[in-house]
Amino acid sequence: MAKEINDANYKELLESGKPVVIDFWAPWCGPCRSIAPIIEELAGTYEDRAIIGKYNVDDGDELSVEYGIRNIPTLLFFDKEGKMVDKHVGTITHDALAAKLDALL
Repeated sequence: MAKEINDANYKELLESGKPVVIDFWAPWCGPCRSIAPIIEELAGTYEDRAIIGKYNVDDGDELSVEYGIRNIPTLLFFDKEGKMVDKHVGTITHDALAAKLDALL
C-alpha cells in the first residue's frame, strides 16, 4: 500500500536511504484516480526496495511549493540520497512507471 506522505514526514522519508516516488494528487482529480491503482500495486511490489507514497495537495502545501507542483498528477522520483532525479506530469502506464522505478534501484 502506498505510504501517506505529508509536510511532517516527507523529509524523514527522503532520508530513508531508499528511492522514493511521491504522487501528488487530490481526491477530485480524475487522472489522479485513474493512476491510483497502478500506484497502489507498485507500492506493494516494490515495498522492500523503494518508498512509494501519495501527497494530497489539498491537505498540505509545503512540499508542493518546494517542488513547484502546478499540475496533478505529478510524480517526483528521488534517488537513495534523497535527490530528485526525475519528474513525470500526467497519467502514466504501469510499465512506464515500473521502468522508472527500476532505473532508481
